[in-house]
Amino acid sequence: MIANLLQVKDLSVSYRGADAKLRQAVAGVSFEIARGEVLGLMGESGCGKTSAALALLGLLSDQQAQISGSVQFRGQELPSMDQCALRALRGAGISMVFQEPEIALNPVMRVGHQVAEVIHAHKRCSWKQCRAEAEAALARVGLPARQRIFSAYPHQLSGGQRQRVVLAQALACEPALVIADEPTASLDARSQSELLTLLRQLKRDSSIAILLISHTPEVQAFLADRLMVMADGRIVEQGPFEQLYRNPSHELTRAMLRTNSLADFARDLDLEMVT
Repeated sequence: MIANLLQVKDLSVSYRGADAKLRQAVAGVSFEIARGEVLGLMGESGCGKTSAALALLGLLSDQQAQISGSVQFRGQELPSMDQCALRALRGAGISMVFQEPEIALNPVMRVGHQVAEVIHAHKRCSWKQCRAEAEAALARVGLPARQRIFSAYPHQLSGGQRQRVVLAQALACEPALVIADEPTASLDARSQSELLTLLRQLKRDSSIAILLISHTPEVQAFLADRLMVMADGRIVEQGPFEQLYRNPSHELTRAMLRTNSLADFARDLDLEMVT
């Protein structure tokens, strides 16, 4: 029996420079994610969070980077999969939500069709059925004005709506794991709050696991069951969120979590954290 949905051992990523020299971005990272768990990955900009996520999904080419280590999803070793198998896995087994919906969405294609195309790529069903499932996916992320949203182009939607469309794409084929890379970074305060509430509802109502990448402690406090803190490509501390909040052992964890804003946020959420 497989205990964890995802198991990562000694993952390292080194980028190839113009001079052919390697620059290490991720250094021997190990962690696991259980079904239905939200694992937070927090660290300052440039610490290697996004590089680790891209490596998990095989989104870094051999020309870009040298990758080593083990990544097992449901017992299957992802680095040894061919590109055809990886493409089938992306979206259906593991999906990713990027922080910039303007980049993730095609500006000249209606958003409903973009969601439907994800479904069509993974399921053998008619376009009519794909459209129906796309409408359901949009409704699931809180976009109930189906015809208007379905027929809109990305520029006709607000930033919060575009990020919900990207989330609908990620959830359309009911993956077991969603990697969310700074999902609130490009949103205003109101849209951030709405998206976090939506993600918390999905966490409560489904068995989807989430790898939540965010340098913002308030976002992690709202969603994460466990937290990993990353610095210079390494995991320097990890454990249940409340444990790290109450008794951090690494100076970076203390600096990031021991803030007045997080203490106020924790009280507002009634998380029973100490200040």
